Amino acid sequence: MDLKLNDKIALVTGSTAGIGYAIAKSLANEGATVYVNGRSQTKVDEVVKKLIAETGNNKIKGIAADFSNIAQVETLTAQLPEVDILVNNVGIFEPKPFTEITDADWLKFFEVNVLSGVRLSRAYFDKMISKNWGRIIFISSESAYQIPEEMIHYGTTKTAQIAVARGLAELTKSTGVTVNTVLPGPTLSEGVGDFIEALAKDQGLSNTEVEKEFFTNVRGTSLIKRFITTEEIANMVTYIASPLSAATNGATLRADGGVIKTAF
Repeated sequence: MDLKLNDKIALVTGSTAGIGYAIAKSLANEGATVYVNGRSQTKVDEVVKKLIAETGNNKIKGIAADFSNIAQVETLTAQLPEVDILVNNVGIFEPKPFTEITDADWLKFFEVNVLSGVRLSRAYFDKMISKNWGRIIFISSESAYQIPEEMIHYGTTKTAQIAVARGLAELTKSTGVTVNTVLPGPTLSEGVGDFIEALAKDQGLSNTEVEKEFFTNVRGTSLIKRFITTEEIANMVTYIASPLSAATNGATLRADGGVIKTAF
């Protein structure tokens, strides 16, 4: 299927690893011009070279920016004044007891997880409307629906992303611009993979046994009973980024393996 992305410019925040990296790679494989982002310019440059080698797409570039720093965000938008596809993927998480989550923690999480997408959307939204085409995609989490008791601040920011996306979508009426949210479920990113290996070694179990235990005792509602791959999330995002998805707007789309136990 031709997703008609060859002439599109995409910015994927937080894309030097994990889900963001998979999204950047998938968009690059479809021929898009892709801007990779991370906090370190050295790391960004490494990933750009790696993606070019893996995809054969020479239209991959990189911009470093720390989304907890407003000045760096402003520099990024000055360097890249216009995009067709904005994927708000960057995010932080940290298990922490609720009574130990300080005001500073709450503000930091909103700064990175919510305001990063708000600021970038604000920078690019009107230009998309003027061109009558654009895609803004927020990468949220199943934690937006099922707030984890060990990360209430994280879950709250993921819920906020859905609200921002739906509100923005209301401003796109009768245009070719869409704004949607994707909700990944438990995903086998690099960090999760390392955690599973360490846990398996510590408990004298295989990775498969640890995974089975996780989806029995921790995420028992999962229908697929395994970790989702980053590529599976990227497949969903790449379709939503394409012109073929024009009828999908203001939606919260699950790629959660059935973990969220509701039909609506």
